[in-house]
Amino acid sequence: MPLANATLSADQLREKESLYPLAIAFCPECALVQITETVPPQKLFDNYLYFSAYSQTMLQESKLLADQLIESHKLNSGSLVVELGSNDGYQLQYFVANQIPVLGVDPAKNVAEVAEAKGIPTLCGYFGKNLALELHDKNRLADVIIAKNVLAHVPDLVGFVKGIGILLKADGIAVIEVPYVKDMIDKSEFDTIYHEHLCYFSVTALNRLFVTHGMVLKDAQHIPLHGGSLRLYVAHIGKAEKSIQSLLREEREWGVDRAETYLGFAERAARVKDALRALLMSIKKDGYTIAAYGAAAKGTVLLNYCGIGPDILDFAVDLSPHKQGRYVPGVRIPIYPPARLLETMPEFTLILAWNIADEVLKQESEYLRRGGKFIIPLPQIKIIGGR
Repeated sequence: MPLANATLSADQLREKESLYPLAIAFCPECALVQITETVPPQKLFDNYLYFSAYSQTMLQESKLLADQLIESHKLNSGSLVVELGSNDGYQLQYFVANQIPVLGVDPAKNVAEVAEAKGIPTLCGYFGKNLALELHDKNRLADVIIAKNVLAHVPDLVGFVKGIGILLKADGIAVIEVPYVKDMIDKSEFDTIYHEHLCYFSVTALNRLFVTHGMVLKDAQHIPLHGGSLRLYVAHIGKAEKSIQSLLREEREWGVDRAETYLGFAERAARVKDALRALLMSIKKDGYTIAAYGAAAKGTVLLNYCGIGPDILDFAVDLSPHKQGRYVPGVRIPIYPPARLLETMPEFTLILAWNIADEVLKQESEYLRRGGKFIIPLPQIKIIGGR
């Protein structure tokens, strides 16, 4: 598979793309699911083209989280909120708006510059034990640490968790969000798997990770973001809430530590692939045009795994200007602004960013009103709209 976020320029179409094996493995000892090949982080993140601020769903969730943390932890001008993997500042901006000091940490120079331009101080680098010690020595300890969809990207989980322990104040809280492996397996969300996501977490695996390194997994919420995610609250002190015991029990009953729980995943993914390809080929055979919405990482995976290329899709659209004018990795489908949907009115549009399908449907209500139809590929194939 190509790297999921490595969209191509027109000049790069003449070059051969780098492809990497993509397979997942399961450990019965700690219940961790992970990919088997690690791509050097510099190839993945040094010039990153994913910007969170172009998703209204992400922004709404981020504001809500900021408001909750400000109230529950009485954050003020004397506090410090640190976000690891802070991207373009989409989360920290809501603390800045309340005059609460923040610090972002992100390895992507181009993304960090966008955050800095918004007035969000950002360290450009990889977080771990050494960076945490540097901040600790400068007495820059965090009341709140936020790490949203970054833990799965980390090759050195132990160093990352140790870094959180060093950076977090004695009475501080770390809020960590990860895609939930149980949802991924149960709903056949194979497009969650790509080279940036090294690990796929359960509460069982995470509880063992944090307890082993002297921290307490205090609370956990199962939230709908990204097809199903966990929001975890980690601290130095305290005891686990009932939510942790409930999720651990649910995972035991599900079979979190049994290989047979995972063995049918590939077969189910193959069935989704066959059904989606058959649907799109039938639509194309009937003479209709098909576009795609959302040149997200999960879209790269879905299109390449399913073998859906420019012979089936005429073009893709994406809100991010950083992706417009480029091409989807592997399948090399051109990416345009969303306005192209109304300009050309393809009869069908495949929503690659199906995890924010409600947002897309709302944004593109005029396309639906004119008779366009959206195809949602996962968790179940659905067609919405039309006359």
